[in-house]
Amino acid sequence: MKKQPEPDWNPVSDDVRNNQCDAYDTMRQRCPVAYSHDLGWSVFRHADVMTVLEDHETFSNNVSRYRSVPNGMDPPEHTAYRDAIEAFFDADRLRLFEPVCRATAHALLADIQTTGPVDLVDSFATPFSLHSQCCFLGWPMETAASIRDWARRSKEATRIGDRTRLDAVASEFRIQVGAILDARRRADSGARDGIIGELLKTKVNGIQLSDDDIASILRNWTVGELGSLASSIGIVASRLATEPGLQAQLRAEPGLIPTAVEEILRVCGPLVSNRRRATRDVVLGGRHIAAGDRLTLMWVAANRDDTVFAHPGEVRLDRDARHNLLFGAGIHICPGAPLARLELRVAVEELLEHFSQIEPAEIAPRRAVYPANGWESLPLKLVQHAS
Repeated sequence: MKKQPEPDWNPVSDDVRNNQCDAYDTMRQRCPVAYSHDLGWSVFRHADVMTVLEDHETFSNNVSRYRSVPNGMDPPEHTAYRDAIEAFFDADRLRLFEPVCRATAHALLADIQTTGPVDLVDSFATPFSLHSQCCFLGWPMETAASIRDWARRSKEATRIGDRTRLDAVASEFRIQVGAILDARRRADSGARDGIIGELLKTKVNGIQLSDDDIASILRNWTVGELGSLASSIGIVASRLATEPGLQAQLRAEPGLIPTAVEEILRVCGPLVSNRRRATRDVVLGGRHIAAGDRLTLMWVAANRDDTVFAHPGEVRLDRDARHNLLFGAGIHICPGAPLARLELRVAVEELLEHFSQIEPAEIAPRRAVYPANGWESLPLKLVQHAS
């Protein structure tokens, strides 16, 4: 058996969990490619992360025990599936979806009672993410509560590394998707419109997607998007509450909202890391990595690299955004980025429209822990416009 290196750090220690951004900044300076039993080789520097992203022959995306379409594939298989997936996020579809997305945000914000502190994560960020995704994907709305519970249990099992629970949750999701697909097949053609209906007709290399492939796609779009979208909204709202000058600027110049959202999420991103596997022996950041070794790309650390972003903890709307790895880079850049950008823009626009001021509450927020980032709860004071 191959002898493993001695750990350079402990990614699940309390010091790391209590403030992930600061901990990853420290590691980027102290040990930019660091080994741990939990994550394998963690890669913290922007340049090293880009080396991995641009060399998909040496660093494989095929890392999951579950079939992952197309995230967990390498070329040429990845290329064909990726081409099929990207069609679901074209500009025409998103343009038609925006009014639905905005109506969802408007209805949720209208129901918020502002007589006391409001937990923005629980009252808006999470339900908006859930309802918006259900509408976009065509999930039956009566399944929304079970999807939220499924995503919560999947996240918890991932956090504690319980493979038995992960297997059970994955199996449950596959059964749920199978029932929905069977119902769509039995429905008339009109009821089979929408993304789920279209997935049933989608072919890759002339072969129709299997139910397992569709379940994998929907799992990625559901659990991945729910968590990262909700976290993103909380992170942006928190920053606006603590930087009233920035909040005022966006109210005066709403056209800056998309730029501000991505810059805020560069400073503190919702997605902490992503995995790869070395296909051959390689040296990265001065460390010898063996074929078969696991790598963990630390997005949050790379996006705060001061060799790329001057004063990286500051939100600056005039930065060159080309180096921002919020949605990744290379052939595996997030295919759903256009949808996420739309949802985030609409969520922030509606927040600023509904409330004349967003301020910190006296109750302290509670941080999320790895593999999530941002806030588990975010009490804020929301000031309504004078009637």
